[in-house]
This record gives sequence, structure tokens and C-alpha cells, in this order.
Amino acid sequence: MKKVAVIMGGYSSEYEISLKSGQTVIDHLPKDKYEVYAVHIRQDKWEVIVDKRGCPINKNDFSFEKNGQKIRFDVIFNAIHGHPGEDGAILAYFEMLGIPHTSASFDKMALAFNKKNTLSVVRSYGIPTAESVFIHKQDIIDFDAIVNKTGLPCFVKPNRAGSSYGISKVYKKEDLQAAIDLAFKEDKEIIIESYLEGRELSIGVIKYKGKTKVLPITEIISENDFFDYEAKYLGKSQEITPADIPEDIAQRARQTAARVYEILDLNGVSRAEYIIVNGEPHFLEINMVPGLTAASIFPQQAVAAGLSLSELFENAIEMAR
Repeated sequence: MKKVAVIMGGYSSEYEISLKSGQTVIDHLPKDKYEVYAVHIRQDKWEVIVDKRGCPINKNDFSFEKNGQKIRFDVIFNAIHGHPGEDGAILAYFEMLGIPHTSASFDKMALAFNKKNTLSVVRSYGIPTAESVFIHKQDIIDFDAIVNKTGLPCFVKPNRAGSSYGISKVYKKEDLQAAIDLAFKEDKEIIIESYLEGRELSIGVIKYKGKTKVLPITEIISENDFFDYEAKYLGKSQEITPADIPEDIAQRARQTAARVYEILDLNGVSRAEYIIVNGEPHFLEINMVPGLTAASIFPQQAVAAGLSLSELFENAIEMAR
């Protein structure tokens, strides 16, 4: 029986959400096929939760002791949103140890987590995107140049963060500084993007039984000004799965989503966001460890595709490399 470590938590603002995602995975993995352990990853300690008690992880080989016996894991299920799971940092460690994991390779995860770098790659393949400006914390900011490039309104985002933390929609040039300061609380790099007016779609793509599979599309209709944290996690949005959109647009969106997944050479689960402008899907960003809680979009899409969460998570383990 395979010993599976479901890693969760992490070092970012998404710690608590990741714990919920990880618990969803544990609840749905078939216990007759896998010996499943919850592994909490924090800055100060890594520990396996056994009988509600924490057992320290030996970082030399990612093992732990249970009743005097050394336990090693056969596979890692990555449920860490943000650093160090979604950006590939901890995956490089597992790859060095030779332990298979459910995500793409560490370098592909690092690329997908970096909005600026991902946009550069997909643009080079002709995928439409918003106009954008990249700023490092040490840069001198030219507000006029930003507005000339992106227009108003625009979005200010941390370059490497998820779950809509630190994101603002800015309508006036004089409000840019406050939005930039907020984004810099999450990351020392930020990206400012033009506002694209159109229908917002979220599209899950997975590697299923060795092939790229696009899940049913979700249309997001936010009650707030955009799909922010409240809209995403506190019920302030409608998430319609499958999306009620014309089939020709849906087909184009599915093709684009599969193309982006393959351009980035990904593995495992993903969920990317698109805005439809004049019938064309414009790529916004991709999430390589999408939320798996009851409030999350990705599980809704899996169910709409006829996949139970048990099947989805089991497939991720069997596709681990």
C-alpha cells in the first residue's frame, strides 16, 4: 500500500486555505488503496499529524518515526498554495530526494507561479493577454508611463501570490501608490495590467490517465468590483459550471486552455483564468495548486466532468512523477 504524504500549510497568507484543501484530499483518498498522512509545512517546523499529535519530519530524507519505526513516503500530494509548494521550492527538494509528487516539475511550477514570466512565454506563442507593466520594489515608479501603457482602470497585483491577496482595481492615477503599497506587502515584485472588459472564465486542465483533459468551464460573475478574496471565498460571486456561453467561444476557450497547459509543459492539476474579449479568450494567470475546499471552483468542475474527488485525487497520485 502506497504511503502518501499530503503536504499542506506553507509559508504564505494562504496557510489556512491550504490546510482546508489538504484535508479535502485526505477525506477523499481511498483508504483501502493508500496509507495517507497529513503533513503540515510551516516556517518553524515540518510535522506529520498522527493521532492529533505532531511528529517531526527528518528533513534529511523526509521521513518520520512512528512507534519506533522509520516511515518513508512513496509519493507526495502537493496541496500547498503559494510558497513553498506552488512556486516549486519544496518540489525541488523532493525531486532531489527522488520522491514522486503530484505537481509539475519544480522549474515549471516556478515559471507558472511568476505572472510576469508566464505572460512572456504565452505571449510568445501568440496567446492574447492584457497589456502589463512589471515593477520591482527598488524601482523608481513612473505613474504617467504606467497609465499610458495600461490605461485606467487597471489592476495592481503581486507578481507571485494567489487567492486574490494584495490585488486592487485602480480607477484614478492618484490611487496607484496605495494599491502598489498593498501589493508590495505580498511580494517585492508587482505587475500592473490593463482592465479587460468581458466575461470571465475559469478553466481547469489536468493530466488524466496520461492525456491533457480540459474540465467544464466556469463563468465567474462577481458581486464585487472584481473576483477578489470575498468573491472567491466568502460567497460574493456566482460561479456557473458549466458556463452558459456560445459553443464556438467555449470551444476556443478549451483549445486555448489546453494549449497554455502544454506550452508551459505542465503536469497535475491546474486552473487558469481568461477574459473573453471580442470572442477571443485572453489569458490572465494560471494556478497550479487550485483550491480544493467546498467553496473552490476546481472541485465543481471535476464533478461537472463526471469525476468524483476520489477519482481526481487518485489519478493525481497515479500520474505523479
